[in-house]
Amino acid sequence: MLKSALLSKFRWIAGAVLLLASAASHAVDFKTVGASPVILYDAPSAKGGKLYVAPRGMPLEVVLSYGEWVKVRDASGEMAWTEAKGLSAKRNVVARAANLKVRASPDDTASPIILVDKGVLLEMSEQASSGWVKVRHKDGQSGYVKTSEVWGL
Repeated sequence: MLKSALLSKFRWIAGAVLLLASAASHAVDFKTVGASPVILYDAPSAKGGKLYVAPRGMPLEVVLSYGEWVKVRDASGEMAWTEAKGLSAKRNVVARAANLKVRASPDDTASPIILVDKGVLLEMSEQASSGWVKVRHKDGQSGYVKTSEVWGL
């Protein structure tokens, strides 16, 4: 009886540890709408209800993959489905607030190169590091923004 109880407790603890380990190792996966806009649906099927069209370059968080479909979350938190083939591995971020300062270097005291409005897309030039990410504006200007001031990371 005691052996059975201990074995049961061990299995429960081992299961909990595995569950926590798998949750901790799950990385957030962001993609960008590819060369053409994509339709976002309420179900993983072209027969599902059409919610809206996501423009080219829009960053989306991939929440779940289901065959040729992915469930995604946009910057506003809305969830929808789209075909995986319409997404690109290229990374863009979107400004969270108006007058976002794109700076010359990854430092709060660095001179702003440009100010961008809320919702402006910026292409990631390098991976985020130490709370900053290097980005490029569509007009070609490059600089750094705080990771907390953009969505898509």
